[in-house]
Amino acid sequence: MKKLGLSLIAGAAFFFSTNIAQAQEGETEAQGEEVNTVQEAQDGFETIEIMSLPQAVKVAVIKSYEGATTENAWVKSGEDGEKIYKLDLNVDGETQTVKVDSEGNWIKDEE
Repeated sequence: MKKLGLSLIAGAAFFFSTNIAQAQEGETEAQGEEVNTVQEAQDGFETIEIMSLPQAVKVAVIKSYEGATTENAWVKSGEDGEKIYKLDLNVDGETQTVKVDSEGNWIKDEE
């Protein structure tokens, strides 16, 4: 029961933090998103709504990046058919791009 309660609290915190971040976005950032969207489409990722991220992904962000807000989210199907999520996180004013699977496991870039 505690895990369910903590999951709900974590989800609510993620929801409110992303809404605050979205409300603060300016026109300049919107132009930057257009450039990022074109670049991400080339990688096979499709833009998705932040609120449509799986709960496991939201909880992973909250646990690993305390205080971070999700600015953008993309998804694509991996080689085995599992979905891979690419997120732009605002961590202390700096944007970090991370990848995570649908179960909340972090994926390291092979570049």
